[in-house]
Amino acid sequence: MLKVANRCNIDCDHCYVFNSADQAWRHLPARMRVEVARAAKRRIGEQAATHGLQGVHVVLHGGEPLLSGPRHMADVLGSVRMGVPADLQVHLELQANGTLLTESWLDLFERYEVVVGVSLDGPPVANDRHRTTHALRSSSASAVRGTEVLRSRPHLFAGLLAVVDPANDPVEVHDYLASFDPPVIDSGLPHGTHDEPPYGSRPDAPEYRMWMSRVYDAWLAQPQHRHRVRILEDMVALVSGVRGSVESLGLAPPTSVVIESDGTIEGVNTLRSVEEGASWLGFDAFGHSFDEVLRHPKLLHRQYGKAALADQCQRCPLVEVCGGGYSADHGYRNPSVYCADLEYLIRHVQDSLRRHGWDPRATTPPQP
Repeated sequence: MLKVANRCNIDCDHCYVFNSADQAWRHLPARMRVEVARAAKRRIGEQAATHGLQGVHVVLHGGEPLLSGPRHMADVLGSVRMGVPADLQVHLELQANGTLLTESWLDLFERYEVVVGVSLDGPPVANDRHRTTHALRSSSASAVRGTEVLRSRPHLFAGLLAVVDPANDPVEVHDYLASFDPPVIDSGLPHGTHDEPPYGSRPDAPEYRMWMSRVYDAWLAQPQHRHRVRILEDMVALVSGVRGSVESLGLAPPTSVVIESDGTIEGVNTLRSVEEGASWLGFDAFGHSFDEVLRHPKLLHRQYGKAALADQCQRCPLVEVCGGGYSADHGYRNPSVYCADLEYLIRHVQDSLRRHGWDPRATTPPQP
């Protein structure tokens, strides 16, 4: 993940970059220098050669990456693309809030083969609960306009990312997002810990589990939709013994690193929601390889899988799917703050698959 911009034109209150315990963005360059992108490219090539990789995924992130400007973005993309070994497939993706997308931006992304994801939490009322401008005005109209522009080039449309809020109707949100015909809907749970629980969360309230189970049922009930819902698809994969695609579920070791706008390398960037410096490793792309990063003590424990988790998690029959949780005080030796929600949702998925004729001993469940 390349943090090509460290500023944003909207002010989402659930953003782990700007509105969390860690305020590192204040001391980072507003946009990534081209020299950093070149260093990242060298590290990518080095990693590919060392491990015989056939492909890598590079996600351009922010802040709002389009604030870097088209000319500077072209320089960054050119730096990443140029000189990469010919036999290495570099899959480029950009995550934007949609408000700045135009035809000219898409022309640039066509040239460099970049697919684009948009962050949108649902219909305007739902979206504007958390995604407003710095003047506290709606961002929905401009985000929808940008998404419609992107829809005109479906081969560039990577999908939609929505942060769950139990205050919004789950089926209404799902169906609204599905109306844009995205290939993927990524319904992310808000970042939270036992020290700072997610908004609206009470351990004895079934808010998130019921919300996501209703999305799952709506997804299955509409076979005419060809989109995937990533967190649910990953649960289907993990309960079937197949590795998922995201690091927030399951016990697979980390396969991603973050390069900040100044060249600093971080591990799990979302740990900024935990405490100041939680994602800090002390490494940078100019002086350290990705293998060195993955051997850092803050990441090395994740290579231990289940053994790194709390006793309660190690005894849980669903740990291979859930993956445990994090706390600022006790590292990974806590159940997830979403423990009860995930247990309910995982069992809901399992029961649903059984009703559709899936044998838990089989390796491939039926397709939704």
